[in-house]
Amino acid sequence: MIQKQEYMKKNLSDIVVEYITHKILTGEYKEGDRIVESKVAQELSISRAPVREGIIELQNQGLIKYIPRKGNFITRMTMKDVKEVFDIRLLLENSVIEILINEKKLTKEDYNRLEQIIEEMMEIARFEGDIQEKIIEINKKDIEFHTFLWEKSDSKRRVKILTDLIIQLQLAMVIDTQLTGNLETTVKDHYDIVKFLREGNIEQSKKALRDHIISYRKGSFGKEIFMI
Repeated sequence: MIQKQEYMKKNLSDIVVEYITHKILTGEYKEGDRIVESKVAQELSISRAPVREGIIELQNQGLIKYIPRKGNFITRMTMKDVKEVFDIRLLLENSVIEILINEKKLTKEDYNRLEQIIEEMMEIARFEGDIQEKIIEINKKDIEFHTFLWEKSDSKRRVKILTDLIIQLQLAMVIDTQLTGNLETTVKDHYDIVKFLREGNIEQSKKALRDHIISYRKGSFGKEIFMI
């Protein structure tokens, strides 16, 4: 469980974003819940100004909606929203793969780091604990794995777009993992991505990425809903 003191090491508005996001991911905040600035400020022992800034950031991310004369409310991420987020991600990450392989961006040390992140994910998956917390922690590591690849591409525009999607990606990944529930399969998929990147095989790397996403993109409908 994430404790309040862990947030205190970060910038105040970032604290608010992560604090509220965590409550959304764990289901403590649900669709339609009103976010009260004064309550969040009291819970974090900070002033209302950074709370307001954090809420505005979450409005920009589409996780909170402001209704005039009523306040800020948690919005719902639909399956259509989830599909759109992953479609954008897949398009951009495919181009990142091309850059990484064509320009030989990854070193032996980089591959070692990627495998270390996978091992850390596997430890979380196998740990006996609250399933919701495990899903969140694994998906944080999943984001860490892919963010490492994005940044290694040195493609500033791609990295910016993908980074701006991180909160929505986290929520989409949590929704999907909740639907399928196979944490170890989600983790093991990353080994294929690393294997084909190391071999310099662009098409197989793209396929491994797509298979990884689709493996938990089938959801409760029993079929994948990607269009690309």
